[in-house]
Amino acid sequence: MAREALTGTALDELRHKLRAGNLADALLQPGPATVLRSGDRKLTRDELRSEAARIAGGLQRLGVKPGDRVAVYAANSLDWVLAYLGVQRAGACAVMMNPDYHSAEAEHILRDSEPVHVVTDAPRADTVRKLGFKILPVEDLPRTDSPPMPDLTPESPAAILYTSGTTGRPKGALLDHGNLLAQARGAMEVWRWTARDRLVHALPLFHLHGLGMGLHGTLLSGGSAVLVPFTPENVVHELTQGGTMLFGVPSMYQRLCEHLEAHPANLSSVRVFVCGSAPLPPALFERCAKLLGQPPVERYGITEGGIVVTNPYEGPRQPGRVGYPFPGVEVKLGEQDEVLLKGGQVFKGYWRNPEATKEAFTPDGFFRTGDVGEIGDDGTLAIRGRIKELIITGGFNVYPREVELVLEAHPAVHEVAVAGVPSEKWGEEVTAFVVPSGTPPLVERELIAFAQERLASYKCPKRVVTLEKLPRNAMGKVQRSLLVK
Repeated sequence: MAREALTGTALDELRHKLRAGNLADALLQPGPATVLRSGDRKLTRDELRSEAARIAGGLQRLGVKPGDRVAVYAANSLDWVLAYLGVQRAGACAVMMNPDYHSAEAEHILRDSEPVHVVTDAPRADTVRKLGFKILPVEDLPRTDSPPMPDLTPESPAAILYTSGTTGRPKGALLDHGNLLAQARGAMEVWRWTARDRLVHALPLFHLHGLGMGLHGTLLSGGSAVLVPFTPENVVHELTQGGTMLFGVPSMYQRLCEHLEAHPANLSSVRVFVCGSAPLPPALFERCAKLLGQPPVERYGITEGGIVVTNPYEGPRQPGRVGYPFPGVEVKLGEQDEVLLKGGQVFKGYWRNPEATKEAFTPDGFFRTGDVGEIGDDGTLAIRGRIKELIITGGFNVYPREVELVLEAHPAVHEVAVAGVPSEKWGEEVTAFVVPSGTPPLVERELIAFAQERLASYKCPKRVVTLEKLPRNAMGKVQRSLLVK
């Protein structure tokens, strides 16, 4: 892609620089300034460093060794942060768990990762106990004197993050210290992140967007963050009280815009809004530009490599396009226009799944994302859908995102997801699942006619199904498999 000008030795040197170091040592820098706040509770960098070291000592006294897995299964809190950093300080490998998981989902991850302990909170303790794993309460972790920093390299395992499982059972992506450092350092460079910034952090900490960008970026940049449960009121309050950055997903920006239309606020002191984890509709892009004072920086990422492509901080931000590669990342298109990645941010394989690992990489070492892309003349990347979500109707290939972009422009459509429904006549029938806007009324034949004016006939929906809301996972991605059941 056009912006990735470095090649050969220069690119290798950049990747090495981004990856270098021990994650805990890099994150836990001393200092008297407040680094994290949640409600009335605050932690300085010195307090964070000291508490993480004492928790590491407590874990080591329990027998936790470098490389052991320790799961973190709890809601966002400063105690969650301390637990995670204590695990890293002990040299263990943190297994990240969605706190919304129920027993069957939690069981799959715990059986697969086999942690020596599970750090959890009261609402989830019974689930863990019934599965037979050792529990450590997140709000009362054992603490002892600070142990020596373990001897770790950039290749040492740091975290296992499970894929969203939208097309099958979640797989554990094993990320090392170098992967996580490269991801955060890349974000610092492209988004101009400095010690003067305060991030309003309303994302789940277990997810790579909230963890690898939000938490790690804050600690490495020298800046600070405030953890808030997401509501538009919470976010606007913090942004008007000194927040300079916000990371979010499209559904968060949708609600934020709705709030700002009813309760305008001056957000001119906010330096950058970043959006990802799901496609940002062009209409919402324009709405954000008007109500926030600037369009969000849309970016593209994957569990297996963090954020890898972004629109520029300076320069045009284009709706429907996710921009250029992060520093040290190579992007190209393979068969079926699949987006392929290589770089120090990208993981080396799935936990205890060599077959899936082998299938995930090309012979020349590029990771197969499973996403369909298009690279424009200016070198920017656009994501057109998932290969596994490809609809084959009457022998023609249809990518859902192309159809969705057209339907989103209709005033009767609030949200839409397109999927293929089995059909004896067509093989699969292009079907639009629509959340109506309410004004004007949604009329099926009118929406289909709207599509027919703009798309080839085989791409147009044969049927429109109205829903109160689209099924989404924790990061706002539509779960298409649930639409066609």
